[in-house]
Formats: sequence, C-alpha cells, structure tokens
Amino acid sequence: MGSFKFFRFLSFRTQFDFLPGSNPVREDLVKGGSSNTNHRHRNGSFLNSVFGFLRRFKSRAKIDGGSKTEEEEKVYSWLYALARTERSLAFEYVQSTERGLSFTEAERRLKENGPNIPLEYTFPSSWHLLWNAFFHPFNIILIVLSALSYITSDNPNGCIMLVLVFISVSLRFYQEYSSSKAAMQLSEYVRCPVKVQRCAGRVVQTELIVQVDQRDVVPGDIVIFEPGDLFPGDVRLLTSKHLVVSQSSLTGESWPTEKTADVREDRSTPLLELKNICFMGTNVVSGIGTGLVVSTGSKTYISTIFSTIGKHKPADSFEKGIRQISYVLVGVMLVVVTIMILVEYFTFYDLSESTLFGISVACALTPQMLPLIINTSLAKGALAMARERCIVKSLSAIRDMGCMDILCIDKTGTLTMNRAIMVNHLDSWGAPREKVLHFAFLNSYFKTDQKYPLDDAILAYVYTNGYRFQPSKWRKIDEIPFDFIRRRVSVILETESNLEGRYSQRFHRLMITKGALEEVMKVCSHVEHVDRGEITAFSAEHHHRIINVVEELSNEGLRVIGVAIKNLQQTLQESSEQNMENEDVVESDMVFLGVIAFFDPPKDSAKQALWQLAEKGVKAKVLTGDSLSLAIKICQEVGIRTIHVTTGPELEQLTQDDFHERVKKATVLARLTPSQKLRVVQSLQTVGDHVVGFLGDGINDSLALDAANVGISVDSAASVAKDLADIILLEKDLNVLVAGVEKGRLTFGNTMKYIKLSVIANLGSVLSLFIATLVLRFEPLTPMQLLVQNFLYSVGQIVIPWDKMEEDYVKIPQKWSTKRLPMFILWNSPVCTLCDVATILFVWFYYSSGNKLSSTFFRSAYFIEGLLMQTLIYHLIRTEKIPFITEVASWPVVASTVLISAIGIAIPFSILGDFMGFTDLPLSYFGFLVVLFIGYFTVGQVVKRIYIMVYKKWF
Repeated sequence: MGSFKFFRFLSFRTQFDFLPGSNPVREDLVKGGSSNTNHRHRNGSFLNSVFGFLRRFKSRAKIDGGSKTEEEEKVYSWLYALARTERSLAFEYVQSTERGLSFTEAERRLKENGPNIPLEYTFPSSWHLLWNAFFHPFNIILIVLSALSYITSDNPNGCIMLVLVFISVSLRFYQEYSSSKAAMQLSEYVRCPVKVQRCAGRVVQTELIVQVDQRDVVPGDIVIFEPGDLFPGDVRLLTSKHLVVSQSSLTGESWPTEKTADVREDRSTPLLELKNICFMGTNVVSGIGTGLVVSTGSKTYISTIFSTIGKHKPADSFEKGIRQISYVLVGVMLVVVTIMILVEYFTFYDLSESTLFGISVACALTPQMLPLIINTSLAKGALAMARERCIVKSLSAIRDMGCMDILCIDKTGTLTMNRAIMVNHLDSWGAPREKVLHFAFLNSYFKTDQKYPLDDAILAYVYTNGYRFQPSKWRKIDEIPFDFIRRRVSVILETESNLEGRYSQRFHRLMITKGALEEVMKVCSHVEHVDRGEITAFSAEHHHRIINVVEELSNEGLRVIGVAIKNLQQTLQESSEQNMENEDVVESDMVFLGVIAFFDPPKDSAKQALWQLAEKGVKAKVLTGDSLSLAIKICQEVGIRTIHVTTGPELEQLTQDDFHERVKKATVLARLTPSQKLRVVQSLQTVGDHVVGFLGDGINDSLALDAANVGISVDSAASVAKDLADIILLEKDLNVLVAGVEKGRLTFGNTMKYIKLSVIANLGSVLSLFIATLVLRFEPLTPMQLLVQNFLYSVGQIVIPWDKMEEDYVKIPQKWSTKRLPMFILWNSPVCTLCDVATILFVWFYYSSGNKLSSTFFRSAYFIEGLLMQTLIYHLIRTEKIPFITEVASWPVVASTVLISAIGIAIPFSILGDFMGFTDLPLSYFGFLVVLFIGYFTVGQVVKRIYIMVYKKWF
C-alpha cells in the first residue's frame, strides 16, 4: 500500500510541472476533458490558439449574460473538483504537502504567478483615456475646420471651435478617469498579513508558522486563520472548529454561514454554499482552522467576477447615434463642400475665396453647439437632482435615466426600512402567548454584553403595547453572551418566590435563552403547553410541528427566533457557588416556550414611488441575495407582482435561451450571486433591448452597478459601490428616482430637439446654398455673412436646455431611434429647402432688373430669410401640436427667438450692415416673409402630421 501511494504521488508529480494556473491536470478538470485532452492539446496547440483568439473577439461582440464566461467556467470547475475530493488528494492538485511549501518553492511560485492581486486587469493610463475622449468624429470635424479657419485668417471662428472641442474632451476624460479608478480599490480588501505554514531544512524539514503579506501568498500555501482574518485566496479547508464565515461581500446576506472541513460536496450544491471552500475577500467571524490555498490572484472567484468591471458596459445608443450622425455629416460635408468649392473656383477663378467660402459652408453644416447644448442640458439636470439630494457623478446618467425602462433593485434598505419590527409571539402550536413575550422581554432587558436590533424591537413592542412585566422584581445573576458558534444568548435571573412552606425556597432562579431557532431547540428536552400549564418531553412530533409553524412564518417574510427557559432550584447559599464555565452543561435540558417573529417593514414611500415609476413606463425587478420567501413578502407589500419568481440556483440549471426567457418574465429574483446579478442585467440589456438601472449598495452589487446603463447607489454604501455608481442618493428614497426619471426625459427631449433642429436646418440651408450657387452664378452669401448668420443662429439655441417638454413625452421611456430620426429629417429638410428656393425665385423675379439681380440686395434678403428660417424652425419641430397656438415654448426660448430675429433684421439697416456688404430692403419683402412663414408653418404642420401617421402605421 505504501509503494502504491508513493507511485501514485509520483504519477501526479510528473504531470504537475507547472503551477495550478497552467498544469495539465487542472486543465483537464476545468475543461472536463478525457485522457486524450493533453494529446489533442499538444497536436493542435496552434489551432487552439487561433480559435481561442477568434473566440475572444466573438465573445466581445455581444455579451448577453445568458451563460458564464470561459474564465468563470474554469474557476467553477476547479473549485468544485477540490470540494468533491478528499483533503489528502487536495495537496496533490496544487503540488503541495501537509507540511506546506518550502520557502524556495514559494518564492519560485510567486515569481511565476506574480503578486496575489485579485484583478489581472491593466488599468488604462491617463493618456489612453485622453486619446479615447479626443478621438471622436465630431471633435475631428471641428479641429479640421478650426485649422482651415486659421489658415484662411478666420481666427475668431477657429478659436470658438477649439474651445468647444476642449470642453467636450475635458468632460468626457473626467468621467472616464473617475470610473476607471473604481476597480483599483478592490485591492484594498486583500492587503493584510497572513499566517502561513511553511517548511525549512534540507535534510530534516521543520514546520514553521510565519507571517507574510497577502500579496506573497501562493497556491499550495497552508494558511492558519482565526476570528477577524480575511481569506487571502480561495481555500480548501483542512481543519475547522466552530468556523463561521461572513460572505456578505459576495452574497449581500448579513447573516454568516458555517464552514467545515469534514465534508465532501457535490456539483448540485451552489458554489457559494460549499461548506469546505472559503473564498478570497470573505472573513472569519468566529472559530479557527487551517486551509489549503488553491487559487490566488486572477484565478480566484472574486477576481473572476470583479474583473468584468469596466469591460462589459453596453454601447450607449445615444452616443452611437451621435457618432452615426457625425459620419453622415462628414460624408455630406466632403461631397457638398468639394462641389461648391469647384463651382466657385470655375466661376470666379479665385482659389483663396473659393476655399474660404467652402469652409464657411462646412461650418454652417456642422452643429457646433452640440457639445455645449448636451452638456448644458445634462448639467442643468444634475443641478435639479442635487436639489433632490442626489449626487450625479456621470452627467450622461441623467440622459440615460430618461431612457430607462427597467429598474433593478436590491431589496434591503431600499424597499424596506432596514430595521426589525416585532410582530408576533407564538407558542409551539402557533398560538399567541404572552408568556413567550414576557421571558423574551426579560432576556433582552437584562442582557448587557451587546444590544442587537432584535432586542430593541422586543423592548419597543412591549413598551408601545402597554405590557407591564415589572423587570424591577427580577435580579440578574449572570449572563452567557451571544456568539456565532452557539447563536444564542442566556441570562440567569432571580426573583422572590411566592411559595410558602418548610421546604420552599425563598428565591426562584430561572435561566432564559433566546436565539437562532435550531440552536435553541438543540438544547431543549421539554416543551411547555402554556394554556394547560403542562411540560412534556420534546418529541419528534413537537419538532416537526414547530418547523411547520416557522415555515409558515418564513413564507410571510418573517424572521424567527426561539425562546426557552430552565428552572434552577437552588438555595441562596448555593447561588454564590454557581459556576458558569461549562456553558454546554448549563444550557441544556431546557423547556421550549415558543418563537418571536420579526419583520423588516417596507418604507411608506416605496409603494407610491414604484407606482409612479410604473406609470412612467419603468418596470421594477427585485434582484437580491436574500431568501425567496422574504423577497416575495416585501414585493407583495409594495405592489410588485410576484407571479413569476426565480432563484439563483434555478437559473444555474437553465440553458442560455431558457435563462433569457426566465429573466424576461421574472419580477423577483432571489438568492443571486454577484455574477448572476451581472448576467441578469446583461440579459435585459442585450436580449431584451432595455435600458436598465440598478440600485444597490453592497460590494456584491458592484458588477451590476458597473454594467447597468444607470448605476445608482446610496451615501452609506460600500466605497466600491459608490465609486462605480453614476448617481448617489443621499437618502434611501425611491421618490428621488421618480424625479430623476422626469429630469432625464426632459434632458433627453431637449437634446433631441437640438439634434433635429441642427441637422434639418443645416442640411436644408446648405442644400439651398448649393442650388443658389448653381443658379445665380455668384456667392449667395459671403463667408463673413455666412459665419455671422451661423453664429447668431447658434447663440440663439443656447437656451434650449431651459425649454419645457409636453406632458405626454415624459410619461414614457425615450430611446434613440435609428429609424425615426432619419425619417424625420428626410421628411422635414425638403420643406426648409423649398422655402429657401421660394425666396430665391421671389427675389429673382420680383426685384431683378433686366434679368440682372443685385448681389448685395440678394444677400441682404437671403441673410434675413435664412436666419429667421433657422430660428423659427425650432418651434415647429419641438412639438407635435400647433406651434404658438396649442403649444408655446418656454419664455427663455421665446425671448431668444424674438431677440435673435430682431438682431438679424436690424443688421442690414445698421452700420454693421454696410461693413458686411448689406443694403436696405423694401417693406414689400417683409410682407413676403410673413406670407412665406405662414405657408411654411402650414405645410410643415401637414407634413409633420403625415409623417406621424406613416411612422405609427408602418414602424
């Protein structure tokens, strides 16, 4: 047998030539391969590398969340393999021994694997972020035009465009740089000293306990841990004694979980519920033990899930739309400007003047104020939300809130008050009994070690309901404090006895215990029939009945603790000799009284806020790590439908298509891990085509916060969660989000108004300039006149962020439509061009003399008509109603329209007009303009109505 073990060990050693990150046995385990895996790997390494490289590109094309990533699958398989194996074989998997690693081997592995840092993610440099912020088609257009303006001595226009580029690049760089720092803070959770067992000596090896930095821990190390310690990597337990671990950083559940080394798990157990595996980033609450480090650095579970931060952000449809418009404008600009320069040159043979005119046309075609309008709208929305006690970190989140149609919520502290309220006190048969409450009250009243929220809830219940239990008649003798091993607290009280007689005792002594139901029942051997005053043996029937009562309470979303008592009949002289050292003996042979039920009530504002969000087209889904029964109860209280519910373990068993279908229907998803929350959000975004908001405050919510279109957290949240969030609520109140949705839709709507206005007006005016150039054989406007017109028009649009939206618009989520916007432009741009052509024909036929038209007169007329057209068109496209009659813009917009129009009309009659080459215009021309714009608004309204009918019917 000895030789067999020896050769078996050698056979493993021959395969473990590399560390766990690259050894063939591990690869076989995580990939589920057969004995031929290594052979196939050697023969097809090049093909595997090529296909692996291509798969990475393919996987990035669409992250729908329906399945685990390749890295997640490897980590899951590796940890399950170690959880299923015996402790003795675990050493062979990681090439270690029961004595630990030697210092030389540990140093070699550290050099090969690198420092034990949970994220194998290279954060982008400041220069890289700055380049990404700069390299945008719209910025390139402005920079090229600015350079050409400087070349042609048009310095003011060139300076304006450079300032606009600077503002746009600076804002985007700041946002990207701030968000990139969030993942870096994860390393703070694992920087601590660790006790490690290692061996030293060449001939006789001696086991040594040394303290090393967490960054120096390697796979194969044996770690020793005690209460308060963080696990430096994923660990397979070797020994454990009363070990209780907090996994709140991964699950979000505040209640710790028990771990033990003396168990072999199977694949059906959810990963985070494995009893013999502890995960990096979790910490020991109580108990001691030793463990074998099986994964470190980027191979750990926490690294796998958190390494997705910053990588899986969905493409912003708005930004994509802006980029597409930029490409279209570049294409149109290149074609139109080139033709106009050529026409100008072959007409006047003046290359300098032709180039300057072409640059002026390009400037007119470019929506120069777009960055300023967008950022002003977003900043205005951010200031409005600041008044609602919100901190907006990412300005684009304001716009995305207007598009948001699904809000995912982590239940605790958001829908609920995050505090316990006592609701019932029941005996073993489920009937309300005052005696159960009486002794639970005495326990909470006299315990001094540490007051928990449940104690405060019991005391508050007694005081507010008028019970008079007279604690002054009792005297505390001793206390056995709460710990996470026993999960109960006991107090010994004494009161004067009412019994009389020779053998009666003067004092009556009692021990009262309350705590976790299972732990309380474990120390009970009797149960009391409170109504009959009888005490009987604690039988299996009693146990089964109590469990049924508790299950019913749990299904109602209630948390339950048990209450038990024990009579300690002693004389006063013996009381001083009472020994509390043996807790197991004292807390035994107790009488079970009943249970106390608690509830974390929903906030009064939650139901109203969710109803208002639903009215605005925002559906709520609850994504929580808590139990399903508790989540359902809370959702029912606040009005969230619970017809379709599911849990994390159930989702793990589904195929990719079934996963997407389940996520689509479910409104309550409970017992979710951080990676499952991420996959749910990604599924809603990609497969469901939703704009998703996520509200969470824990480390376990970080992945979903980062992936969501709008990440929302609270001021009391974990630092990582706040860093990844786009919006931070200073109060846990959903009504703030209702206001945020309204502000977001207002911001989105005003931004879309400017985009429609700029594209329609610019395309229409440039097309008119092109037609006029071909017909008139002279420049319709000089470069200076064209730039002044464009400047006045642009200044007039600065007030657009202060415009209002129609009530119907803010009632539904808004999205960038790749079909609606181009159709809207194609339908409305020709109307603008038609009015410009009508002006050209009217001036040509009405004011020409002998088929000759004064270029000065035409430019004066065309300047005023073009400026008024571009100014007034906004009022037509901003609403589906009749402008100036059934719908009027806000007073800043109206004032701006009047002011810019007045300045434009006055310029030809002023000294500035003489300098710019204008002349006075007759009154008849202004009469024509009145008729023209009445006709424009009439035709435009008809075209708009037809467009709306066609779009609604066919699209």
